Amino acid sequence: MAAPAPSRGPLEGLRVVEMAGLGPCPLAGQLLADLGAEVIVIERASGGPRPHDVNNRGKRSAALNLKTPEGVEAALRLIDRADALIEGFRPGVMEKLGLGPEICHARNPALVYGRMTGWGQSGPLARTAGHDINYLALTGALWMMGERDRPPTPPLNLVADYGGGAMFLLLGVLAALWERGRSGRGQVVDAAMVDGVSAFGGIFRMMSALGAWREERQANLLDGGAPFYRCYETRDGKYLAVGPLEPQFFAQLLERAGLPAAHLADQNDRAKWPERTRLYAEVFRSRTRDEWERIFAGSDACVAPVLAPSEAPAHPHNAARGAHVEVEGVLQAAPAPRFDRTPAPAPRPPAPAGADTEAVLREAGLDDAAIDALRQAGALT
Repeated sequence: MAAPAPSRGPLEGLRVVEMAGLGPCPLAGQLLADLGAEVIVIERASGGPRPHDVNNRGKRSAALNLKTPEGVEAALRLIDRADALIEGFRPGVMEKLGLGPEICHARNPALVYGRMTGWGQSGPLARTAGHDINYLALTGALWMMGERDRPPTPPLNLVADYGGGAMFLLLGVLAALWERGRSGRGQVVDAAMVDGVSAFGGIFRMMSALGAWREERQANLLDGGAPFYRCYETRDGKYLAVGPLEPQFFAQLLERAGLPAAHLADQNDRAKWPERTRLYAEVFRSRTRDEWERIFAGSDACVAPVLAPSEAPAHPHNAARGAHVEVEGVLQAAPAPRFDRTPAPAPRPPAPAGADTEAVLREAGLDDAAIDALRQAGALT
């Protein structure tokens, strides 16, 4: 009996066209490609090798001049065959290019057209510029991040760009594809970072409604106000993340750290948090990070070392799970999530920009003469 063919991932057979851009849209395309989708990036110009461009791994690349009618038509030929298109431009940009939803759906009614922006496709800010920090600010989430009596601290660009943007774009596209299985029709997905981040905040709205969340920084359970949910410096200038919220886990923290067992009885007494934070900080500064890691090994005290990015791949847990892979000498995260029956294949390195232009155009039905005509018209870059 022949062995089954190797899995190409759970999204094998899904065709996606991605409009080249920066940040969250390329990440969304990478994650689709990681899980087996055929992702074709339409880029502005051809280029050389780019092994460090992790967000373009596993994708095919077509370089088209969209300032020419011929280049736009070539792009439409690729979109005609796609299940989904994803783009991260300001509202109106795709329409100006001649690639807006109405034109694409007239040719491919089943297309799922995924649009990802910071502000969304509508509203008074929709056509204005912004970045992760601005979108995050408008949701109320940025207000809650950082130290007491200091300006809020931006959490890199992980929350709005990648959480509220890329993840909700993926959720929307995959949901629309599921619905298309019943209706046979595509639709436009309006994924706005401000909407996505706001959707994350349900638990804080609930806690606030119950009187369990104060509108000030470092005064609450999850924002560093609680002495048992924050980071502490160790003797060697490194850090521990401490987070035993539940009493049974907090008890283990107290026991292993040599802290007063009596603290268990009034763990959530906010009036005692500032003094206990000072005490805990003194205790955790008494040993190195590695010493504390050994003390808490195997426990449920919810203590973890705060690793530098360069340290993370070598941690025994990450190493055991194969959480990182090396592709052409570039260390990067392995595909996620994981599937037991249709696992994702090993990541392929990013193709040079424009490396697949002729191949994907031939697959779209253009012959050598038509491709040569595009070249003569300046539509291929």
